[in-house]
Amino acid sequence: MRELKQDLAKIFKDTYILDFLNLPKNHSEKDLRSALVENFKHFVLEFGKDFAFVGEEYRISVGNNDYFIDLLFYHRELRCLVVFELKIDDFKPEYLGKLNFYLEALDRDVKKKHENPSVGIILCKSKDLEVVEYALSRNMSPALVSEYKTKLIPKNLLQNKLHELFIQEEEKLN
Repeated sequence: MRELKQDLAKIFKDTYILDFLNLPKNHSEKDLRSALVENFKHFVLEFGKDFAFVGEEYRISVGNNDYFIDLLFYHRELRCLVVFELKIDDFKPEYLGKLNFYLEALDRDVKKKHENPSVGIILCKSKDLEVVEYALSRNMSPALVSEYKTKLIPKNLLQNKLHELFIQEEEKLN
């Protein structure tokens, strides 16, 4: 399990830049999911080349109820299903319970015998690192919490800040 968690850290990013989605500031989870599917090529390139798309709002049935996974992929290198649970707000510990439920259902009912346990990614607007650490510390399933950003810092603002830092460093040296 530790080896799998180390592999996950190498493959998945802590923050994803999804500026190509052109989402409004107050977007819904449905808006986010739809924009990701519409811009699928950019989305997959941001996440990596080894992903294969399985489904959007992928239906799983447990008991007498149907549940819907936001986005489901298969990762060729890891040889496992990958759930993306999309959240448009800050990470909350309770999101992990829902994700673990999905992972268990996939592993029991969908995963093939030769495949590794399913992996879950909660993709949220922001996260408090301490809250994430506490939430994941006793979690048994391979899961990560990643952030997404829909806008990059404007290029001219970034250039100005870098120029200011450069000038400050020069002044220190003189």
